[in-house]
Amino acid sequence: MSHNHLVSIESIENAKNGVLEYKFFDEIKEVNSKEPIEAFLKLTNLGEFIEVSGNVKGTLILQCDVCLEDFEYKIDFDIDEMYAKRALSESYAQETEIKDGDFITDLNGAENIDIYDLLYQSVILNLPNKKVCGINCNGKEFLKQEDQTDPRMEVFKNIKFEDKAK
Repeated sequence: MSHNHLVSIESIENAKNGVLEYKFFDEIKEVNSKEPIEAFLKLTNLGEFIEVSGNVKGTLILQCDVCLEDFEYKIDFDIDEMYAKRALSESYAQETEIKDGDFITDLNGAENIDIYDLLYQSVILNLPNKKVCGINCNGKEFLKQEDQTDPRMEVFKNIKFEDKAK
């Protein structure tokens, strides 16, 4: 099954008012989801740049870090990404600094924007650092201990370092 979610720069430039609406409804195969991920996006031509903004929704199946059971995790977040059509040259490096903190993806003259890749990256970035299935997870106690010491560090406690200096 080929996931072809490429949008050509040309089609954005030729869209009415330079705005192309794009609906994504598909599986992102690297991410385990209950149903296809859904995104409503607007691709806007801004001269040297293209802005992709919109909303992403879905229900992921994550594995709890504590009890290792699978649980459902709803995602619903907005994205707002900037793409530079050509390599970010000195000539508009100044402009790019205005929107400080924004990450600008360099298309380097590519003819398409890969929506699939954009959404994959965005979903991954929006996953929680600690995946816990719920407040009542039976691994609660484990979590409390882990705050003090990482269990993986236990092995180092009993290592005797020989004093070579003698």
